Amino acid sequence: MNGLSAKSANETMNDSRLKVWYDGACPLCQREIALMRKLDRDDAINFVDVSENGDPNCPIDQAELLARFHAEEDGKVLSGAAAFAAMWRAIPSMRFLGQIARNKTVLSVLERLYIVFLRVRPSLQKLVS
Repeated sequence: MNGLSAKSANETMNDSRLKVWYDGACPLCQREIALMRKLDRDDAINFVDVSENGDPNCPIDQAELLARFHAEEDGKVLSGAAAFAAMWRAIPSMRFLGQIARNKTVLSVLERLYIVFLRVRPSLQKLVS
């Protein structure tokens, strides 16, 4: 081995994973993340529930994390549709959607749809609860 213990090598590997912050208290988010975990067979995503304590390593305020979906890809924090697209790119069966969303026009449309979703999210959460 190159001087790294098995644990530190594993930590280094995990550092390269996509990080997704989600609201674990949101019933919609719980369902979506459960599905994404099942699809993430390669363990390419580090899902972090920020509903209670936040993430001390995150540069984003907890209130903002709970208000919008965020992810960190290659050291860059993404929000909204861009964060979803990054998550899709990390999952082989959804990668094509994430690649399509690299197109600025497509991403712009997805972001507008996401903003509409945010407006109806409280009502949808009540229906799912």
